Amino acid sequence: MTDFTPHTLETADAEGREVLEQVQKSYGFVPNLMGNMAHAPVTAKAYLALGQLVGESSFDATEQQVILLTVSRYNACEYCVGAHSAISAMQKLRSDVIASIRNDEPIADEKLEALRVFTRKMVDQRGWLSDADIGNFLAAGYGQHQILEVVLGVAMKTISNYTNHIAGTTLDKEFVDFAWEAPRSDVA
Repeated sequence: MTDFTPHTLETADAEGREVLEQVQKSYGFVPNLMGNMAHAPVTAKAYLALGQLVGESSFDATEQQVILLTVSRYNACEYCVGAHSAISAMQKLRSDVIASIRNDEPIADEKLEALRVFTRKMVDQRGWLSDADIGNFLAAGYGQHQILEVVLGVAMKTISNYTNHIAGTTLDKEFVDFAWEAPRSDVA
């Protein structure tokens, strides 16, 4: 792990400061993840752009968070599981759904469970999905275009998950009530 210190509006270079100002305006604070990404502003810009596109996908807010939380849980990203658990709660995602994903357990809602399983397989199998995997996803009521929208969510979270692993990002006080510790068996 590299010793990163998250940039602030005062410590970032001009390009990084521009990104952090946008984040501050949108979120009311600068999350440590974005402070770390400000070391490479192009990465921060890519992450924010992908996040906006995920928001424009055909998935509703609950489904988006199921994808983002599932990828983060599978990648054992303590920062993102904590942050997205808090965001999910703010968006009124049911607490049992959040708990199921955090604990890597089935979601009671069959359609959301199909999305969780499909997302997990997408990450685990690096996109090499079987006809059965795709068939099960489509049979749950999702469309073919949503297969590629899951890829989009995986791409977005991979950027932040890997950044957090490398930088050792500390969970922000705004998310601390949703802190999560990866089971040691999940960490390489």
